[in-house]
Amino acid sequence: MHKARKRFGQNFLVDEHIIADIVRAIRPEATDIMVEIGPGLGALTRPLLQGLNQLHVVEIDRDIIAHLEKDYPQDKLTIHAGDALKFDLAQLPAPLRIIGNLPYNISSPLLFHFSDYCERIHDMHFMLQNEVVERMVAEPSTPAYGRLSVMLQYRFHMEKLLDVPPESFRPSPKVNSAIVRMIPLPASEVLVQNKKLFAQIVAAAFGQRRKTLRNTLKAYLTEDDFVRLGIDAQLRAENLGVAEFARITNESS
Repeated sequence: MHKARKRFGQNFLVDEHIIADIVRAIRPEATDIMVEIGPGLGALTRPLLQGLNQLHVVEIDRDIIAHLEKDYPQDKLTIHAGDALKFDLAQLPAPLRIIGNLPYNISSPLLFHFSDYCERIHDMHFMLQNEVVERMVAEPSTPAYGRLSVMLQYRFHMEKLLDVPPESFRPSPKVNSAIVRMIPLPASEVLVQNKKLFAQIVAAAFGQRRKTLRNTLKAYLTEDDFVRLGIDAQLRAENLGVAEFARITNESS
């Protein structure tokens, strides 16, 4: 039995009921171009391959790669050895469906990495720490709403699908988990013209959460700009929706 490696953030899903629920939520079709991030011991790999003609997997652990090569037919399973944070999704044909039980220690960087390939992605289903999923889907003026919420919601429609308790894994993590579905928004619904500036403004606004926008965004907006945009400079970042951040960015471009 493979021993989970802490440095790779490994917690292996073993609950058959949860596995079945996840596969039902994904609804794989035979011709889907699907990529699994971190297949681990094959909890999802095996049932997915029952319905897919082919599955791509990205795995960094060489011991697990050896198991995958031995346990699965190589004409159905394509293994990409390496770090998912460096994996170029553009080398695969679109549209892509991406799934995975993401290492919780690098989940946010992975989400931002995949968002760079929005135009090539049909949908994504991920197992993440529940706290992260709550932040992803949070609405303005709620405690969980923050930079991660805005930076993902401007590109994706997101929905929390399932709660997954710690005992569904070996070893059991110290946190609750959840499944989230992410569907890229059509290009016509992406309101931001300058993605880099948008990221800078959102980071600045949430960098000092308790300060007002007048203070956090003074490098980008004057008092007159706030008036013209119809945004109260006394508000804090957590009070603005994605559309307001987009308007600020487009005004500052």
